[in-house]
Amino acid sequence: MSATPSSVLERAQAAGGHPAITYRQAGDRSLLIEYGEMELDLTLNFFVLAVDAALSERPVDGLLESAPGFRSMLVRYDPRVVSPAELVEHLARLHDSLPAEQEIEIPSRVIELPIAFDDSQSRAAVERYIRSIRKDAPNCEGANNIDYIVRYNGFNDREEFYAAVLATEHWTGFIGFFPGLPFMFPVDPRHTVVAPKYNPTRTWTAEGAVGLGGPCYAIYPVESAGGYQLFGRSLPVYDLQARNEVFRENPLLLRPGDRVRFRRTTEEELLSAFEDVRADRYRYRIEEHAFDVGAYLELREQVREEADERRRRREEASAEAEIP
Repeated sequence: MSATPSSVLERAQAAGGHPAITYRQAGDRSLLIEYGEMELDLTLNFFVLAVDAALSERPVDGLLESAPGFRSMLVRYDPRVVSPAELVEHLARLHDSLPAEQEIEIPSRVIELPIAFDDSQSRAAVERYIRSIRKDAPNCEGANNIDYIVRYNGFNDREEFYAAVLATEHWTGFIGFFPGLPFMFPVDPRHTVVAPKYNPTRTWTAEGAVGLGGPCYAIYPVESAGGYQLFGRSLPVYDLQARNEVFRENPLLLRPGDRVRFRRTTEEELLSAFEDVRADRYRYRIEEHAFDVGAYLELREQVREEADERRRRREEASAEAEIP
């Protein structure tokens, strides 16, 4: 019996403050580069974005595009111009040229977005799900997902959960699934919140809805199906019609490496802001701030004990919670 062919072209061990790297063939004109082990570690994403930035500055002939994920990057190329081996060699040189993780700085923006917790559109999505898909879903008791998030994480009440959302910036690791949909993770590990996804998924979610799946937050860019636990609503993050000036150059508000800071508001104020966005009266609050990975590593070490205690509390609570 012949051995099963492997997609792996080459591997590199972790060294010099860089993670281990696996190069995989992905079809006849793409490479998938994976960094580190399959774990939730923001430093892997920082390295991915540093590589993507370096590749944009120093491309190789035949490179068509690159798409960063959380701990991987897909690179599409023209095989008539560059071979997989040549591309791997170029990427290896690029990796070697990068500084150690604690010395990396990533171009970043801080974007403030209003959020209305427990909004009517999120409740409507849950109610529709109960009526048409699954009336006994444990995550939808009380016709909302918020109480389930509170129970699953061991929070004392909703306000403690809301405080966790508001207390930290949220790192945009990558964009995907739908155009403009950000996958975001808390920068401060003390404020990590986790929840399993719907089972089965919803058929409808409002534009701007904010949800939680696993340890990841997302803002829904369009009306769509979805599986994240809904707890609030924010402003548009995608507009192909460019009805607001922020979308004139790019229909996507957020990009990998951006940080979102939520500001609490009422639903009435949010709906008014929604109208202002469409009428080009609203101005998104955006500030350019490079992200210092070394400072992040220092913060992570400083709060490790508190974050670990919060994780233990979360794990105890989740062990008692029913899974959808």
